Amino acid sequence: MASTTTLLVLLIPLLWINVVCVAGNFNKDFQITWGDGRAKILNNANLLTLSLDKASGSGFQSKNEYLFGKIDMQIKLVPGNSAGTVTAYYLSSKGGAWDEIDFEFLGNLSGDPYILHTNVSSQGKGNREQQFYLWFDPTADFHTYSILWNPQRIVFSVDGTPIREFKNMESNGVPFPKNQPMRIYSSLWNADDWATRGGLVKTDWSKAPFTASYRNFNANNACIWNGGKSSCKSSSKPSASSASWLSQQLDSTGQQRLRWVQKNYMIYNYCSDKKRFPQGLPVECTHS
Repeated sequence: MASTTTLLVLLIPLLWINVVCVAGNFNKDFQITWGDGRAKILNNANLLTLSLDKASGSGFQSKNEYLFGKIDMQIKLVPGNSAGTVTAYYLSSKGGAWDEIDFEFLGNLSGDPYILHTNVSSQGKGNREQQFYLWFDPTADFHTYSILWNPQRIVFSVDGTPIREFKNMESNGVPFPKNQPMRIYSSLWNADDWATRGGLVKTDWSKAPFTASYRNFNANNACIWNGGKSSCKSSSKPSASSASWLSQQLDSTGQQRLRWVQKNYMIYNYCSDKKRFPQGLPVECTHS
């Protein structure tokens, strides 16, 4: 693991990111889609909670569809013994050739770390998993999970620290999510057949209900897709407010932070799994 000094050097410049947050209105931005009362919008629509018990989990989705954006959500995960549970937070389109950008948080026994599972699907093809431990307890407080999605790249970030970058490599024959608008979805559900240690550890229902909490949704820097039109101007002539993130890339400091996370906290990378791909690693792994 990196030293405490290294951690502070990398993360201190990011502290302002957690201060500058715009509280979303969950009644305005989202609708609860399932759970029979287990999902709740509280505190003047500034807080949303999902709950899971033995009978059912729960979930919600955004009212808007988006085609590119910088989207933030603060989440506090299920505390204590969360083994067997999965909290999913993702963007997804519909149809057989769907696009998807995934955060999934795999629960664990008390004292053992959550696993943050990420994936990118384009035109129905996924299997691009990268998994991480986190450098903090994600159940003790809210932390900001962000997706930057522009025509050139997708960047996953945690509290402003990039953990993964998926570049547009269409020139090498790799499909990239750029034509299908996506909604935001989140759910809390039981997946004890696979989520914790490959399904060896089951959900302890005596600890139910399990609850995850959400606040400070921010999609101010995102293009809403409605009626076949984008709320953003043409990417060739973007507005001043959208110009920065529509062409944003990681600077040298961002690249350094990304390497730090991947060196110290990545626990699985499909691009390193030669046993899984005996005929050769996926194209994007050899051209990244």
